[in-house]
Amino acid sequence: MLNFDIKRLQKKINAKFVDTSLLEQAVTHRSIGQNNNERLEFLGDSILGFIVADEIFTHFPNIDEGIMSRLRAHLVNRDSLAVVAKKLDLSDELILGQGEMKSGGKHRSSILSDAVEAIIGAMYKDKGLVETRAWVLSVFDEQLKSLTLDTATKDPKTQLQEYLQSCGKPVPKYTVVSTKGLAHNQLFKVECYVEGVEVISSTASSRKKAEQKTAEKVLKVLNHE
Repeated sequence: MLNFDIKRLQKKINAKFVDTSLLEQAVTHRSIGQNNNERLEFLGDSILGFIVADEIFTHFPNIDEGIMSRLRAHLVNRDSLAVVAKKLDLSDELILGQGEMKSGGKHRSSILSDAVEAIIGAMYKDKGLVETRAWVLSVFDEQLKSLTLDTATKDPKTQLQEYLQSCGKPVPKYTVVSTKGLAHNQLFKVECYVEGVEVISSTASSRKKAEQKTAEKVLKVLNHE
């Protein structure tokens, strides 16, 4: 970002900072140097996870810890955060090194999602938890409203396909790469191909089980578990 404007950024995110240096640091990528957003991102990730977990705890009083974790993971992940970043129009506010600028870093989901978490961390340090919580609930309003128990109880293959479709990405492709053993005791190795993710495989006693196991692994990668 050659013409960084802190007032414009505050207007975009609808938040006025007392210490604007925190907000500037929040959108500064590590390619710039030492004073980057990685520490604020670390803090913001924890705060976002807490706020979302608290909302799930309040709005789904009868579900167990496992389902709560899956609901949180559905919301707190790179692609969901990148959607928020695009809604806030953060791409042109990122402060990137020349190499990242030339390679299109301002549109990269990982960089955008990190910036959102860093902004949350910066806001917490500047304004405290109450105002940060209100801001998070506002910008994540659509995603929070879309959370249902179906999100967490569907099988991994269905979850993965619906998740990718919601992000505008191609559906996953599963391929049986090997079959071992006798007919009554076979093991199937399945690979799953998802755009932007390293090929992941699993082995199970049936093709269906292997596909489900592989989809579950891919979901964990996408959700940074």
